[in-house]
Amino acid sequence: MAQTTINGKAAPKKQEGFLETVQTVIYAVLIALVIRSLAFEPFNIPSGSMIPTLLEGDYLFVSKFSYGYSRHSFPLSIMPMSGRVLSEAPERGDVIVFKLPRDNKTDYIKRLIGLPGDTIQVKDGRVFINNEIVERERMDDFVYTDRFGSMRRVTQYKETLPEGKQHLILEEGDSKSYDNTREYVVPAGHYFMMGDNRDNSLDSRADVGFVPDENLVGRAEVLFFSTDGTAAIWEIWRWPFAMRFNRFFDRII
Repeated sequence: MAQTTINGKAAPKKQEGFLETVQTVIYAVLIALVIRSLAFEPFNIPSGSMIPTLLEGDYLFVSKFSYGYSRHSFPLSIMPMSGRVLSEAPERGDVIVFKLPRDNKTDYIKRLIGLPGDTIQVKDGRVFINNEIVERERMDDFVYTDRFGSMRRVTQYKETLPEGKQHLILEEGDSKSYDNTREYVVPAGHYFMMGDNRDNSLDSRADVGFVPDENLVGRAEVLFFSTDGTAAIWEIWRWPFAMRFNRFFDRII
């Protein structure tokens, strides 16, 4: 060992190995950032505003390429650009992650209900798009356990949007806070978003307002993990009982 050190061979080899490790880490980080910015980004669901479509504790992938790219497509919205490039218009009914307009940094996830130029209004719990009522069909009640461990049973409907796309919604009643609204006319370059848990969602009916096209982050595509939150991170033995395996790899519609 002493002879190798004197000849100056060991130090360069150790240095080369360290530099290769650093280089590998840098490449891995760059690849991850590229994938996260341009392809898919993971998100988790922290609230119940999109029940029954999405539950608290769901983890999903959002496709970043679905609507093109804006500065909000990149980590911390650091890219100095305005508008969108390779822009593709979203479709009514898409479940979308977007940046909250008032701060341009908080991630929200809602369903796109109103397109630019549309007139949107909620009357007695029923959604009207361009003065036409959105059809809904009564389904079996949705039963789930809330964040406090209580079993809840809520009225569930299947809603059919004008273009024919269908999705499930929850309605605790038709006379709640946002079940009667003024008439909204969606401005050019903006969208009107609503949560599927209609009586428990802060969305475009409330202080979210219209969402600029630039604020769209991506379309929610598929669940890859889900947990009901009953197991702490260190309670490994409880993980199998907390995971909702039946939700793994479900497509989001």
